[in-house]
Amino acid sequence: MLTTHEKPREDTAALMADIGRRARAAARPLAIASAERKHASLIGMADAVLRGEDTILAANAIDLRNGEEARLGASFMDRLKLTPARIRDMADGIRAIAELRDPVGEVIAEWDRPNGLHIERVRTPLGVVGVIYESRPNVTADAGALCLKAGNPVILRGGSDSSNSSAAIHACLVEGLKAAKLPADAIQLVPTTDRAAVGEMLKGLSGNLDVIIPRGGRSLVERVQNEARVPVFAHLEGICHLYIDASAKLDMAIAIAVNAKMRRTGICGAAETLLIDRAAASTHLLPVLKALRKAGCEIHADTDVLAAFADATPATETDWFTEYLDAIIAVKLVDGVSGAIEHIETYSSHHTEAIVAEDAATVERFFNEIDSAILLHNASTQFADGGEFGMGAEIGIATGKMHARGPVGVEQLTSFKYRVRGSGQVRA
Repeated sequence: MLTTHEKPREDTAALMADIGRRARAAARPLAIASAERKHASLIGMADAVLRGEDTILAANAIDLRNGEEARLGASFMDRLKLTPARIRDMADGIRAIAELRDPVGEVIAEWDRPNGLHIERVRTPLGVVGVIYESRPNVTADAGALCLKAGNPVILRGGSDSSNSSAAIHACLVEGLKAAKLPADAIQLVPTTDRAAVGEMLKGLSGNLDVIIPRGGRSLVERVQNEARVPVFAHLEGICHLYIDASAKLDMAIAIAVNAKMRRTGICGAAETLLIDRAAASTHLLPVLKALRKAGCEIHADTDVLAAFADATPATETDWFTEYLDAIIAVKLVDGVSGAIEHIETYSSHHTEAIVAEDAATVERFFNEIDSAILLHNASTQFADGGEFGMGAEIGIATGKMHARGPVGVEQLTSFKYRVRGSGQVRA
C-alpha cells in the first residue's frame, strides 16, 4: 500500500498519550480565543485548502489507487474520492462555519431570584473532542473547523483508506491555525494507521479526552459505543424510511422518492425503506417504483408489492433492518399512517424518517408518534444534514437522547456553565 505521510512509531500508547496531553494544553487558550481570531483562522484554513488543491488531489489519488487494489465497494470509493468541486465545497463549508455566530459565551438563559441573585446559563466549549472516522476525507475539514468554532481542541483519527488525503487536508488546517496565532495542537491528526490508536482513544487518553464522535460503518460505531470510557455522540445506522400517504401529490411523491434514495446512495440520510399507503397502491405504487427502476434502483418488495410490480426481488425480514448504502430499496405496502408508524417504530434506527402527504392530521400524527432524531414532511430524507439545517456543517448525526440529537453542529459541541451575580448575599 502506498503512503505519503505516515511515520512509524513503535509505541502507539506513548504517541497517543502525548497527543492527548498536547490537546489538553491547547484547550484553555482555545476556549478563551476571541471570535475574531477563530474566524480569521477558519478563513485561513479555507484559503489554504483552495491553494493546496493539487497536493490534496495527488494524495487522494494514492488513496484511490490503494482502494482499487483493495477492491473497495463503489459506495466506499465514492465517499473516498475528492474532485476539484468537492474541494471547493470543502472550503466553502469551512467559510460557512466561520460565518456562524460564535456560540462560546452566549447566554442561553438568565433570570433573577427573589433574593437578588442574577443567574445566567452560558455556553462553554465541551473540551477535547475525539473524532474517529472512515473513508470520508472531508470529515477532516468539517470536524476540525466545527470543533475550532466551538472552542474545542480535536483529535482526528481518520481511516487508513483515506490517510493520505486526510493528512494533506490537515496540513491546510494547521496553516490556518498558525496564521491566526492559535495553538497548532488545537487540531491534531493521529499520524499512524495502527488500530491500537483507536483503543487508546476509547480509553480516554488518561482523562484528556472528553467526548468521542465516530463516523463510519456499523462495526466501528458498535465498537466505540461498547468500549468507550467517555461519552459518545453517534448513530449506529441510518435505516431511514419514506412513507407515501394516499393524500400525497403523485408528482411530488415520485420526485422525493427518487431523490431520497438515489441522489447519493452512500450517505446515512439516504432512504432505505419505502412505505406506501395501501390506499394509494392503485395510483402511486407503480409510478413511484417505475421511476426508481428507471433511475437504476434495485427494488426488494414484499408480497403485496411483488403482485403488482414483478421487476423486483422478494424482500426478506433482513431487508427491513438493512442499511444498504447502495442503489437498493426495500418497499412495503402499509395500512395508512398507522401501519407506517408501526413499521418504523419496529425497524427504524431512529435517524431520519419522512412523510409525503397533504392531509394535515396525518402529518401531525406522524410527527407526534415517531421518535426519531429527524422527521421531514414533503421533503427528501437527504436533507438530514447539518449544512442543510443552516449549521454550516456537521460532524455527524446523533440518535441518542442525551445532550446532542440530530445533526451535531457548533451548538451541540458546547456545554454550559452558570454565572451567578450577587451583591453580598449569604445563605441562611
